[in-house]
Amino acid sequence: MSRFFPLTIASVHQETRDTIVATLAVPGELRETFAFTQGQHLTFRTQLEGEELRRSYSICSAVQDGDLRVAIKRVAGGQFSNWANDHFKPGASIEVMPPTGQFNLPLVPDAARRYLAVAAGSGITPILSIVKTTLAAEPGSSFTLLYGNRASSSVIFRDEIASLKDRYQQRLNIVHMMSREPQDVELFNGRIGAAKCEELFARWIRIADHEAAFICGPQSMMLEVSQALQAHGMAKENIKVELFAAGTPAKARAPRPATANDPRESEITVVVDGVQRSFAMAKDKESVLDAGLKNGIDIRYSCKGGVCATCRCKVLEGKVEMDANYALEDYEIARGFVLSCQAFPITDKVVLDFDQDD
Repeated sequence: MSRFFPLTIASVHQETRDTIVATLAVPGELRETFAFTQGQHLTFRTQLEGEELRRSYSICSAVQDGDLRVAIKRVAGGQFSNWANDHFKPGASIEVMPPTGQFNLPLVPDAARRYLAVAAGSGITPILSIVKTTLAAEPGSSFTLLYGNRASSSVIFRDEIASLKDRYQQRLNIVHMMSREPQDVELFNGRIGAAKCEELFARWIRIADHEAAFICGPQSMMLEVSQALQAHGMAKENIKVELFAAGTPAKARAPRPATANDPRESEITVVVDGVQRSFAMAKDKESVLDAGLKNGIDIRYSCKGGVCATCRCKVLEGKVEMDANYALEDYEIARGFVLSCQAFPITDKVVLDFDQDD
């Protein structure tokens, strides 16, 4: 759903010096609307100095917890993150879009699988939801969690992770990596990257014993860990990734020269919340998302950078090309899904459905 709903902030906890955890109160009539799958995120909206801001934050609750929590870390120059850390108070209201995202795998109660999770900094947020939910839903499965931070003081959910370890002593293995705080075991010092993965996979973590992996963090870390996992035999389709920031800035799109047989405009039809709308747009000048918003269509979006997948839709007719993609996996693209914030029409007619999830 592309609609935003006003939710009340039930409580705010100062998790670390620069990170808050906010619990949202969901009224009974919206429980089904805000039901979530582990690893999904929420998109928030507010008006700040006359400008509409939208930001996505991962849900950190387990599905079984019965509450809805997000962690928001201050980011240098981050308009929304700094505003939220200063203004999120119990009783305040914030506009929230229902959960979206594909950063998960289907759970099977009688499964006995071994998973690997790799997180850096605030990338722990969806990973915590995935680990907690999976350990509760699959009693025969286990997790290895590799979590990187600069120092112990910046570890988000440190106490909750420790409690989780106490609860699942035989099924949860946790490795804390510190890049700026020396630890007793030299193997656990340094940044999570290609070189460190080679050390860990050779001396501590046997990849062949793990059936799937979840990675969340900066782009460089995600790419290096994913490549290392594949080099050690894990199939690419078993590696789920989620970025909390794109490492490359958006670039201006170079227009393609038009020909007599290739009109400069494309007729776009979109299906949003069951309503079909059409509009014409110029090719190669702006994304389908931006053109749709200019035509008054309330298309869901958040980052506009190809990272969060909030604007994910399915191509039913015609073709588009994407400038960037940090969110969709190969199988999703093969099924016709695209990110409308990065999609530019290359055919004279394009039909996009924003209501399809599978």
